[in-house]
Amino acid sequence: MYLNRTQLPVKKFLQRLNEPMEESTSREKILKKVRDALIEKTEAPFPVIDTESSVFTEMTDTPDVVFAEALVNAGGKFVYCESQDDFLSTLQSFILEKDWPLIWCLDPLLQKILRDGGIPFESTIERFTEAKIGITRCECLIARHGTVMASSRLSPGRKIIAYPEIHLVAATTSQLVPDIKSGIRLIRKKYGDDFPSLITLITGPSRTADIEKTLVMGAHGPKELYIFLIDDTTAPAE
Repeated sequence: MYLNRTQLPVKKFLQRLNEPMEESTSREKILKKVRDALIEKTEAPFPVIDTESSVFTEMTDTPDVVFAEALVNAGGKFVYCESQDDFLSTLQSFILEKDWPLIWCLDPLLQKILRDGGIPFESTIERFTEAKIGITRCECLIARHGTVMASSRLSPGRKIIAYPEIHLVAATTSQLVPDIKSGIRLIRKKYGDDFPSLITLITGPSRTADIEKTLVMGAHGPKELYIFLIDDTTAPAE
């Protein structure tokens, strides 16, 4: 090896060759830390984590009251009905007072209820783009959040909860659950291995403030949301 006078002495030069190369980039420093972490694994600081206990405090009121308050705070409208007959008469009153156009219903079970109550509805799928008001059922109601949980298994899927300007939901008090986890558990128990391909959470009317921080209602769905809660826990009078 030839070294001129401007170069290091041979001994120091050879020492430099044996020294590890200094990390010259941030990438090399990060990769070194990753390699060191993979080689020297440490024990998890919290090996036992309770994933079953609720993170919420106990509700101080009944589920229907908690749900109604949360729904109204989110911009939705809550209507309590003592029975199915009360639901039909209340819905008829809303139609007359608010001068609502024909309600769209694509759910066979709801169609039968509306037909028995003498409430006209539209179900022609070819004219669905004309729908202003749609009515559906739901899987359950999340009390803490005032949220409606729906799924793709309920007829007619997602389109009628997203397209009309006004969304009406017919639900029962037995469908009230405290939180989302309980709602998922209920759906899993109901459908088993045939789990829905889509679960939708609806909290109040559709809104967005993405554009210039201006709140716009009905940007991605209905401008108004009405929940008709039908009490199905009271035994019918004999």
